[in-house]
Amino acid sequence: MPRRPSKPSAAEISGAAALLLALLLSLFSPPLAVLPLALFLFACLAAPFLAGYGFFLPVISRGSPEGKQVALTFDDGPWPASTPILLDLLARHNLQATFFVVGRQAEKHPELIAAILAQGHTIGNHSLRHDSLLMLRRPKTLQEDIHATQEILQKSGITPCVFRPPAGITNPRLKQVLALENLLAVNYSCRAMDGGNRNIDNLAEKILARLRPGDIIMLHDLPPQGKALTSIWQKELGRLFAALQANGQVVSLEKIIRHPVMRSESAGSHGSHNPIGTQPSTGTSNEKRG
Repeated sequence: MPRRPSKPSAAEISGAAALLLALLLSLFSPPLAVLPLALFLFACLAAPFLAGYGFFLPVISRGSPEGKQVALTFDDGPWPASTPILLDLLARHNLQATFFVVGRQAEKHPELIAAILAQGHTIGNHSLRHDSLLMLRRPKTLQEDIHATQEILQKSGITPCVFRPPAGITNPRLKQVLALENLLAVNYSCRAMDGGNRNIDNLAEKILARLRPGDIIMLHDLPPQGKALTSIWQKELGRLFAALQANGQVVSLEKIIRHPVMRSESAGSHGSHNPIGTQPSTGTSNEKRG
């Protein structure tokens, strides 16, 4: 059942405040009345590109700073040249992750979706084609895109409960669309600025230097260009995962955001998953769950 829209967003509250202030200023100095409206317009233009700030709708980008727990997430997959590598490294270091997958890629590679689930990881919705201009599309197009991805993933026996917009960009229309699809927007608070695995030098160091308690780490499930870069990528991930494993930092995204990541749609499918899709199989997570 679709969720009801949540309480007024920061955009709605600040918009009302800007309008009220403009009306009051117009009584004393009409030229000054333009100022709060201009500031609101600037905020509307800038806020969508701030992945950690939910201006138009609630967006979770990090968890509580209590303790030192963090969550691992991977965007833009699955890909035959990168997803198996990630799964092998995650299993080797006993870590759990969430894969925010692109609908068309999931449709092409259902075997990779099955492999992700079989190893106890969770899956979120990352749009149908990773259209960088998706947030500029009509509301109907936006909903069709997100809904189509949900339907593709349901064929693998799960329904995501979380959505990450392409590039973390939001818009005023996304709030209602996610309410209709019963999805929560989840972005990130720590990234390596790797350019989609095109800039992977010192990737581990960049993440570890920026990492803070409660962070949601965003990395990419994309194949680097060429064998040399792939080898470097694997080594950097190995260093990162080893450090995270040694510190016992990584827990499920669900635990960080305190919200289900996905739910199972078929009884008996993916038996290692509970209804919210967070129970890992043996040897793929350092988190013990009751």
